[in-house]
Amino acid sequence: MDEIRTIDALSALAQPTRLDAFRRLVAAEPEGIAAGELARLLAVPQNTLSAHLAILARAGLVTSERRGRSVIYRAGVGTLREMVLFLVKNCCDGRPEICIPLAAELTPCCPPTRAKP
Repeated sequence: MDEIRTIDALSALAQPTRLDAFRRLVAAEPEGIAAGELARLLAVPQNTLSAHLAILARAGLVTSERRGRSVIYRAGVGTLREMVLFLVKNCCDGRPEICIPLAAELTPCCPPTRAKP
């Protein structure tokens, strides 16, 4: 990810409803959330949410997929990963004691699952 794309993603997240929507979508991975349900969870009108989701989608932070009559939104976790890596790349400048606590904080709350044989 480059500087411009990082700025676009951070700008898209710099609004309370969009940040809340994105965090809910991250928590709902990999299933995603239907647009109507997301609007209900956030207590915002669907047309307002639609405008916010469009901004997040332009920044690569959400994707959508039509399933029957519903539109399911999912977090763009790849973009999130790229953005975080861009922000912390070379963060320690050769001093690992700076990065070790950050890496520990970024460790997932759940252990990775193993694929079934």
